[in-house]
Amino acid sequence: MGVKKIMDKNFIFITGGRRSGKSAHALKLAEQIGEKRLYIATAQALDDEMKERIERHRKERGDGWETLEEPIHVARALNSAGDYDVILLDCLTLWLCNIMDDEESDAKVLERIGKLVEACNTCDDPIVVISNETGSGIIPDNTMSRRFSDMAGIMNQKMAAAADRVILTVSGIPLTIKG
Repeated sequence: MGVKKIMDKNFIFITGGRRSGKSAHALKLAEQIGEKRLYIATAQALDDEMKERIERHRKERGDGWETLEEPIHVARALNSAGDYDVILLDCLTLWLCNIMDDEESDAKVLERIGKLVEACNTCDDPIVVISNETGSGIIPDNTMSRRFSDMAGIMNQKMAAAADRVILTVSGIPLTIKG
């Protein structure tokens, strides 16, 4: 019997603050699910620090992953992904930054979030999705940052509502808060 048939949770959403242990927990969880793994990366290597981050994440994953770099069209990538034991999507907040640069209106951003939620919810393969929890800090002092924080909060709420299981990571400790 394959992994997909014995796994009762197909859509897992992992959130937490920066450096909370989200990615490490997601990798560990995904590696327990199966051996044929797809990593969808939304980060773009636009500066040296981000290049180093991307390289560190590649090393942490090791060779057991197929990687697809897709900073914008993540819903389309999920809808056309082949047959995997598990798909790991990292990271929604970077994706949100990318599409907010691409979109002018909140309505269009919300439409793209809705399409991504639908793609995650209907994905044939088990999927683990990572996002930063941005609403626990101070209220930003500028319009763009407040807009991003608001959109991230809405996106995370929609993802969590659709997910079978939601995990919050705090100081390296994963806490299941749904499922």
